[in-house]
Amino acid sequence: MSLTPTIGGIGTLAAQGTGAAGMLGEREVVRSTGKQAIVSFLESQTCYSVLRASGKVVVFDTRIPIQLAFYALVEHDMQAAPLWDLKRCQFVGILTVTDFIDVLRYYRETGSDVMTLASRSIADILADEGILSTVLKKNPPQRYASANGEDTGADQHSSFLSVDADATLATACHLLHDQMMDFLPVMLPSDMRVLSTITYTCVLEHLVNNFREQRRLFDDSIYDLGIGTYGEDLVVAYPHQRLHEVLHTLHLHGLSAVPVIDENTKKIRGVYSRSDITFLTKASDAGDAVSKLDSTLEMLMAEQRTDVTTPDALHTCSTRHTLQYVFEYFAQWKFNRLICVDEDETVVGVVSARDLVAYFL
Repeated sequence: MSLTPTIGGIGTLAAQGTGAAGMLGEREVVRSTGKQAIVSFLESQTCYSVLRASGKVVVFDTRIPIQLAFYALVEHDMQAAPLWDLKRCQFVGILTVTDFIDVLRYYRETGSDVMTLASRSIADILADEGILSTVLKKNPPQRYASANGEDTGADQHSSFLSVDADATLATACHLLHDQMMDFLPVMLPSDMRVLSTITYTCVLEHLVNNFREQRRLFDDSIYDLGIGTYGEDLVVAYPHQRLHEVLHTLHLHGLSAVPVIDENTKKIRGVYSRSDITFLTKASDAGDAVSKLDSTLEMLMAEQRTDVTTPDALHTCSTRHTLQYVFEYFAQWKFNRLICVDEDETVVGVVSARDLVAYFL
């Protein structure tokens, strides 16, 4: 993203007002102009534009065992896959890595025989009302939930919502946001093939790589712009907590990850993501995987990948950092979220890829 200042840019707005009132009016004009510039860009781009030339798509037949589907996702380094119902000859939903982890939570909580999981198909699991109404029940992030709490968006376990490849990127962003989705399949209208899945991170990556603007439109801080979650709405976890407790908290609040802080100093220790499968890859079987849900976050974080190229790696910023800075930082590291900390490394907020995209909608 190239956002270098030029003569004749927003500085010419100063003449429109004087004093504090004039500066306030100018700031609002700049913010509005910045938003509109991004919206216009998203409306000028199609979903085709975010597809990778070497991208691959994995599709699961709902008749295969869910455990086999999970290992296929891991093998192909994918977070989600569309589901195909052979009898109905249509796509019927999406399966994610976190779905399998949540199913393991269900088996632990109910004391069910986890060894039966090896033979249960995807269709069988998604028809199990006990599982659907508990661990797979959709909870939207509180920041974006409706006032009455009734609108939870699309349930991607029982319906298949997609977007045509020639639809605008703005349309895709609104679908992701309005339907509370993390993954949006992109379809080829001519033969109903799934070409890829769009995420908020995909949108940001395309934005920072292709959007060009010569005016300085994004110099306000992320905190002043209201981007992110702060204060009482912030959810955190502690190193001594058990994995199943943290996963339940994440599910309850509709969150994909949580900052892990020291219980005494409140300083940041790391970040834990619902999609972290480290504990599963080290399990010998399903029974061992369930037992690892009783591991503490401290134990699990010691086994995590520590390289910063991982999208869920810990990346921090301050509330004073500008939107311009965040864009440039994302261009370098492709993070899923930033943890906002103060001068003492105490956690004060979280800014996700979704927060950044939602600001412009």
